[in-house]
Amino acid sequence: MGIPNSVEYCLGRLLINQKGRDKGLFFKTPAFTSMAEPTFTVTSPDCGPSTSHMKEEYTGVGKDRFPELAWQKPSPDVVEYVLIVEDPDAPLPMPITHGLFYAIPGNKTQITNDDISVEKITGKEKHLKGGFRLGKNILGSVYGGPKPPLGHGVHRYYYTLVALKEPLDASKMSPLATKNEIAEAIEGKMIGWGQWVGLFERKWE
Repeated sequence: MGIPNSVEYCLGRLLINQKGRDKGLFFKTPAFTSMAEPTFTVTSPDCGPSTSHMKEEYTGVGKDRFPELAWQKPSPDVVEYVLIVEDPDAPLPMPITHGLFYAIPGNKTQITNDDISVEKITGKEKHLKGGFRLGKNILGSVYGGPKPPLGHGVHRYYYTLVALKEPLDASKMSPLATKNEIAEAIEGKMIGWGQWVGLFERKWE
């Protein structure tokens, strides 16, 4: 049984100022030291330009669909991508990871909801229909859409896409690679990065 809305709302209001854990975001890790700003644009045909408010069907209170992301290949030297989805506004010490995907083929210029469906499982590894691998998120699922606490205000959801000039060695990481493992693995391999930010708020109406 879940927390009653009235209790969740009271907690959300009580913790309203507990947000903005931006220093813990993926793009604040050492790999980005020499490339602090995005180098290419990521858009969402489903939800609009960056900083658009996300439609309910793309959130945890709706159908929890993954919003399609699209971009132009930033360089012919891209061999693969990493994508991480984070919420720095959760009332926790560090950002929440909603989704983590790696070994995304370098010829892809979009990721859809169908791409993140599980195609096969090998041991503890999950391979997705889009031809890439799944990393670890807070829910232990493939992906969890935005679902901030009632009354906690607007949350920002960072969809950060990193282009790599060298592939990551999955054998050197956990079967469900963690954010920290991938942050270390991409050091010296980045060729560019882009970002789309979605906004969502749960109001008690």
